[in-house]
Amino acid sequence: MNPSLAHIDAWIFDLDNTLYPASCDLFGLIDRRMTDYVARITGLPREEAYRLQKGYFREHGTTLSGLIAEHGVDPHHFLEDVHAIEMDVLQEDRRLIEAIARLPGRKLIFTNGDAPYARRVLARVGLSESFEAIHDIHAMAYEPKPAAAAYASMVQAFRIDPARALFADDMARNLKPAKTLGLTTLWIDNGSEQVGEDSADHIDYRTADLGHWLHHMLEDQ
Repeated sequence: MNPSLAHIDAWIFDLDNTLYPASCDLFGLIDRRMTDYVARITGLPREEAYRLQKGYFREHGTTLSGLIAEHGVDPHHFLEDVHAIEMDVLQEDRRLIEAIARLPGRKLIFTNGDAPYARRVLARVGLSESFEAIHDIHAMAYEPKPAAAAYASMVQAFRIDPARALFADDMARNLKPAKTLGLTTLWIDNGSEQVGEDSADHIDYRTADLGHWLHHMLEDQ
């Protein structure tokens, strides 16, 4: 194992576009259902509903948080609806499965989605038995990443020592609060964000392929 990471005993992973390639575009299917949901509850034409949906995402962190704040939406109903998608685009990555199995210590999922959806994804990619627990949007009391409260609730719930934990996420902005808390950070750079070297002091490591990175990190002496 890379000596600089030998102290890590808690490995925390985002779910979407982190444990499977962003090219699967699973979130694209969810995004369309979100727009449909916003259109139904507001009565807006779909194009306007889409703009409102994205506004909620920017202002509140997730579409759901905006809908709760502005419309009192039942989060369980919303999540069940938007996650009713097929997952046949997902495939197992044996290298990733084997690398995660080899990681020493605890392994957790930290996602703005909910646990039922996360379990479906994990089953599809062959990681059902790989993680101790899922810290989801319900556990965050609907304050999603990158809200500082989301990270505090996760660290407290699992009694994690931030100095001995690593967090991997495909959204660079979600790594900043983790770094502030003292976690080591890994950015899964899928090409959707531009982060310059001069503004990436909250990113310790970056990769375009999590399985590849873990494999080489474990082999590094």
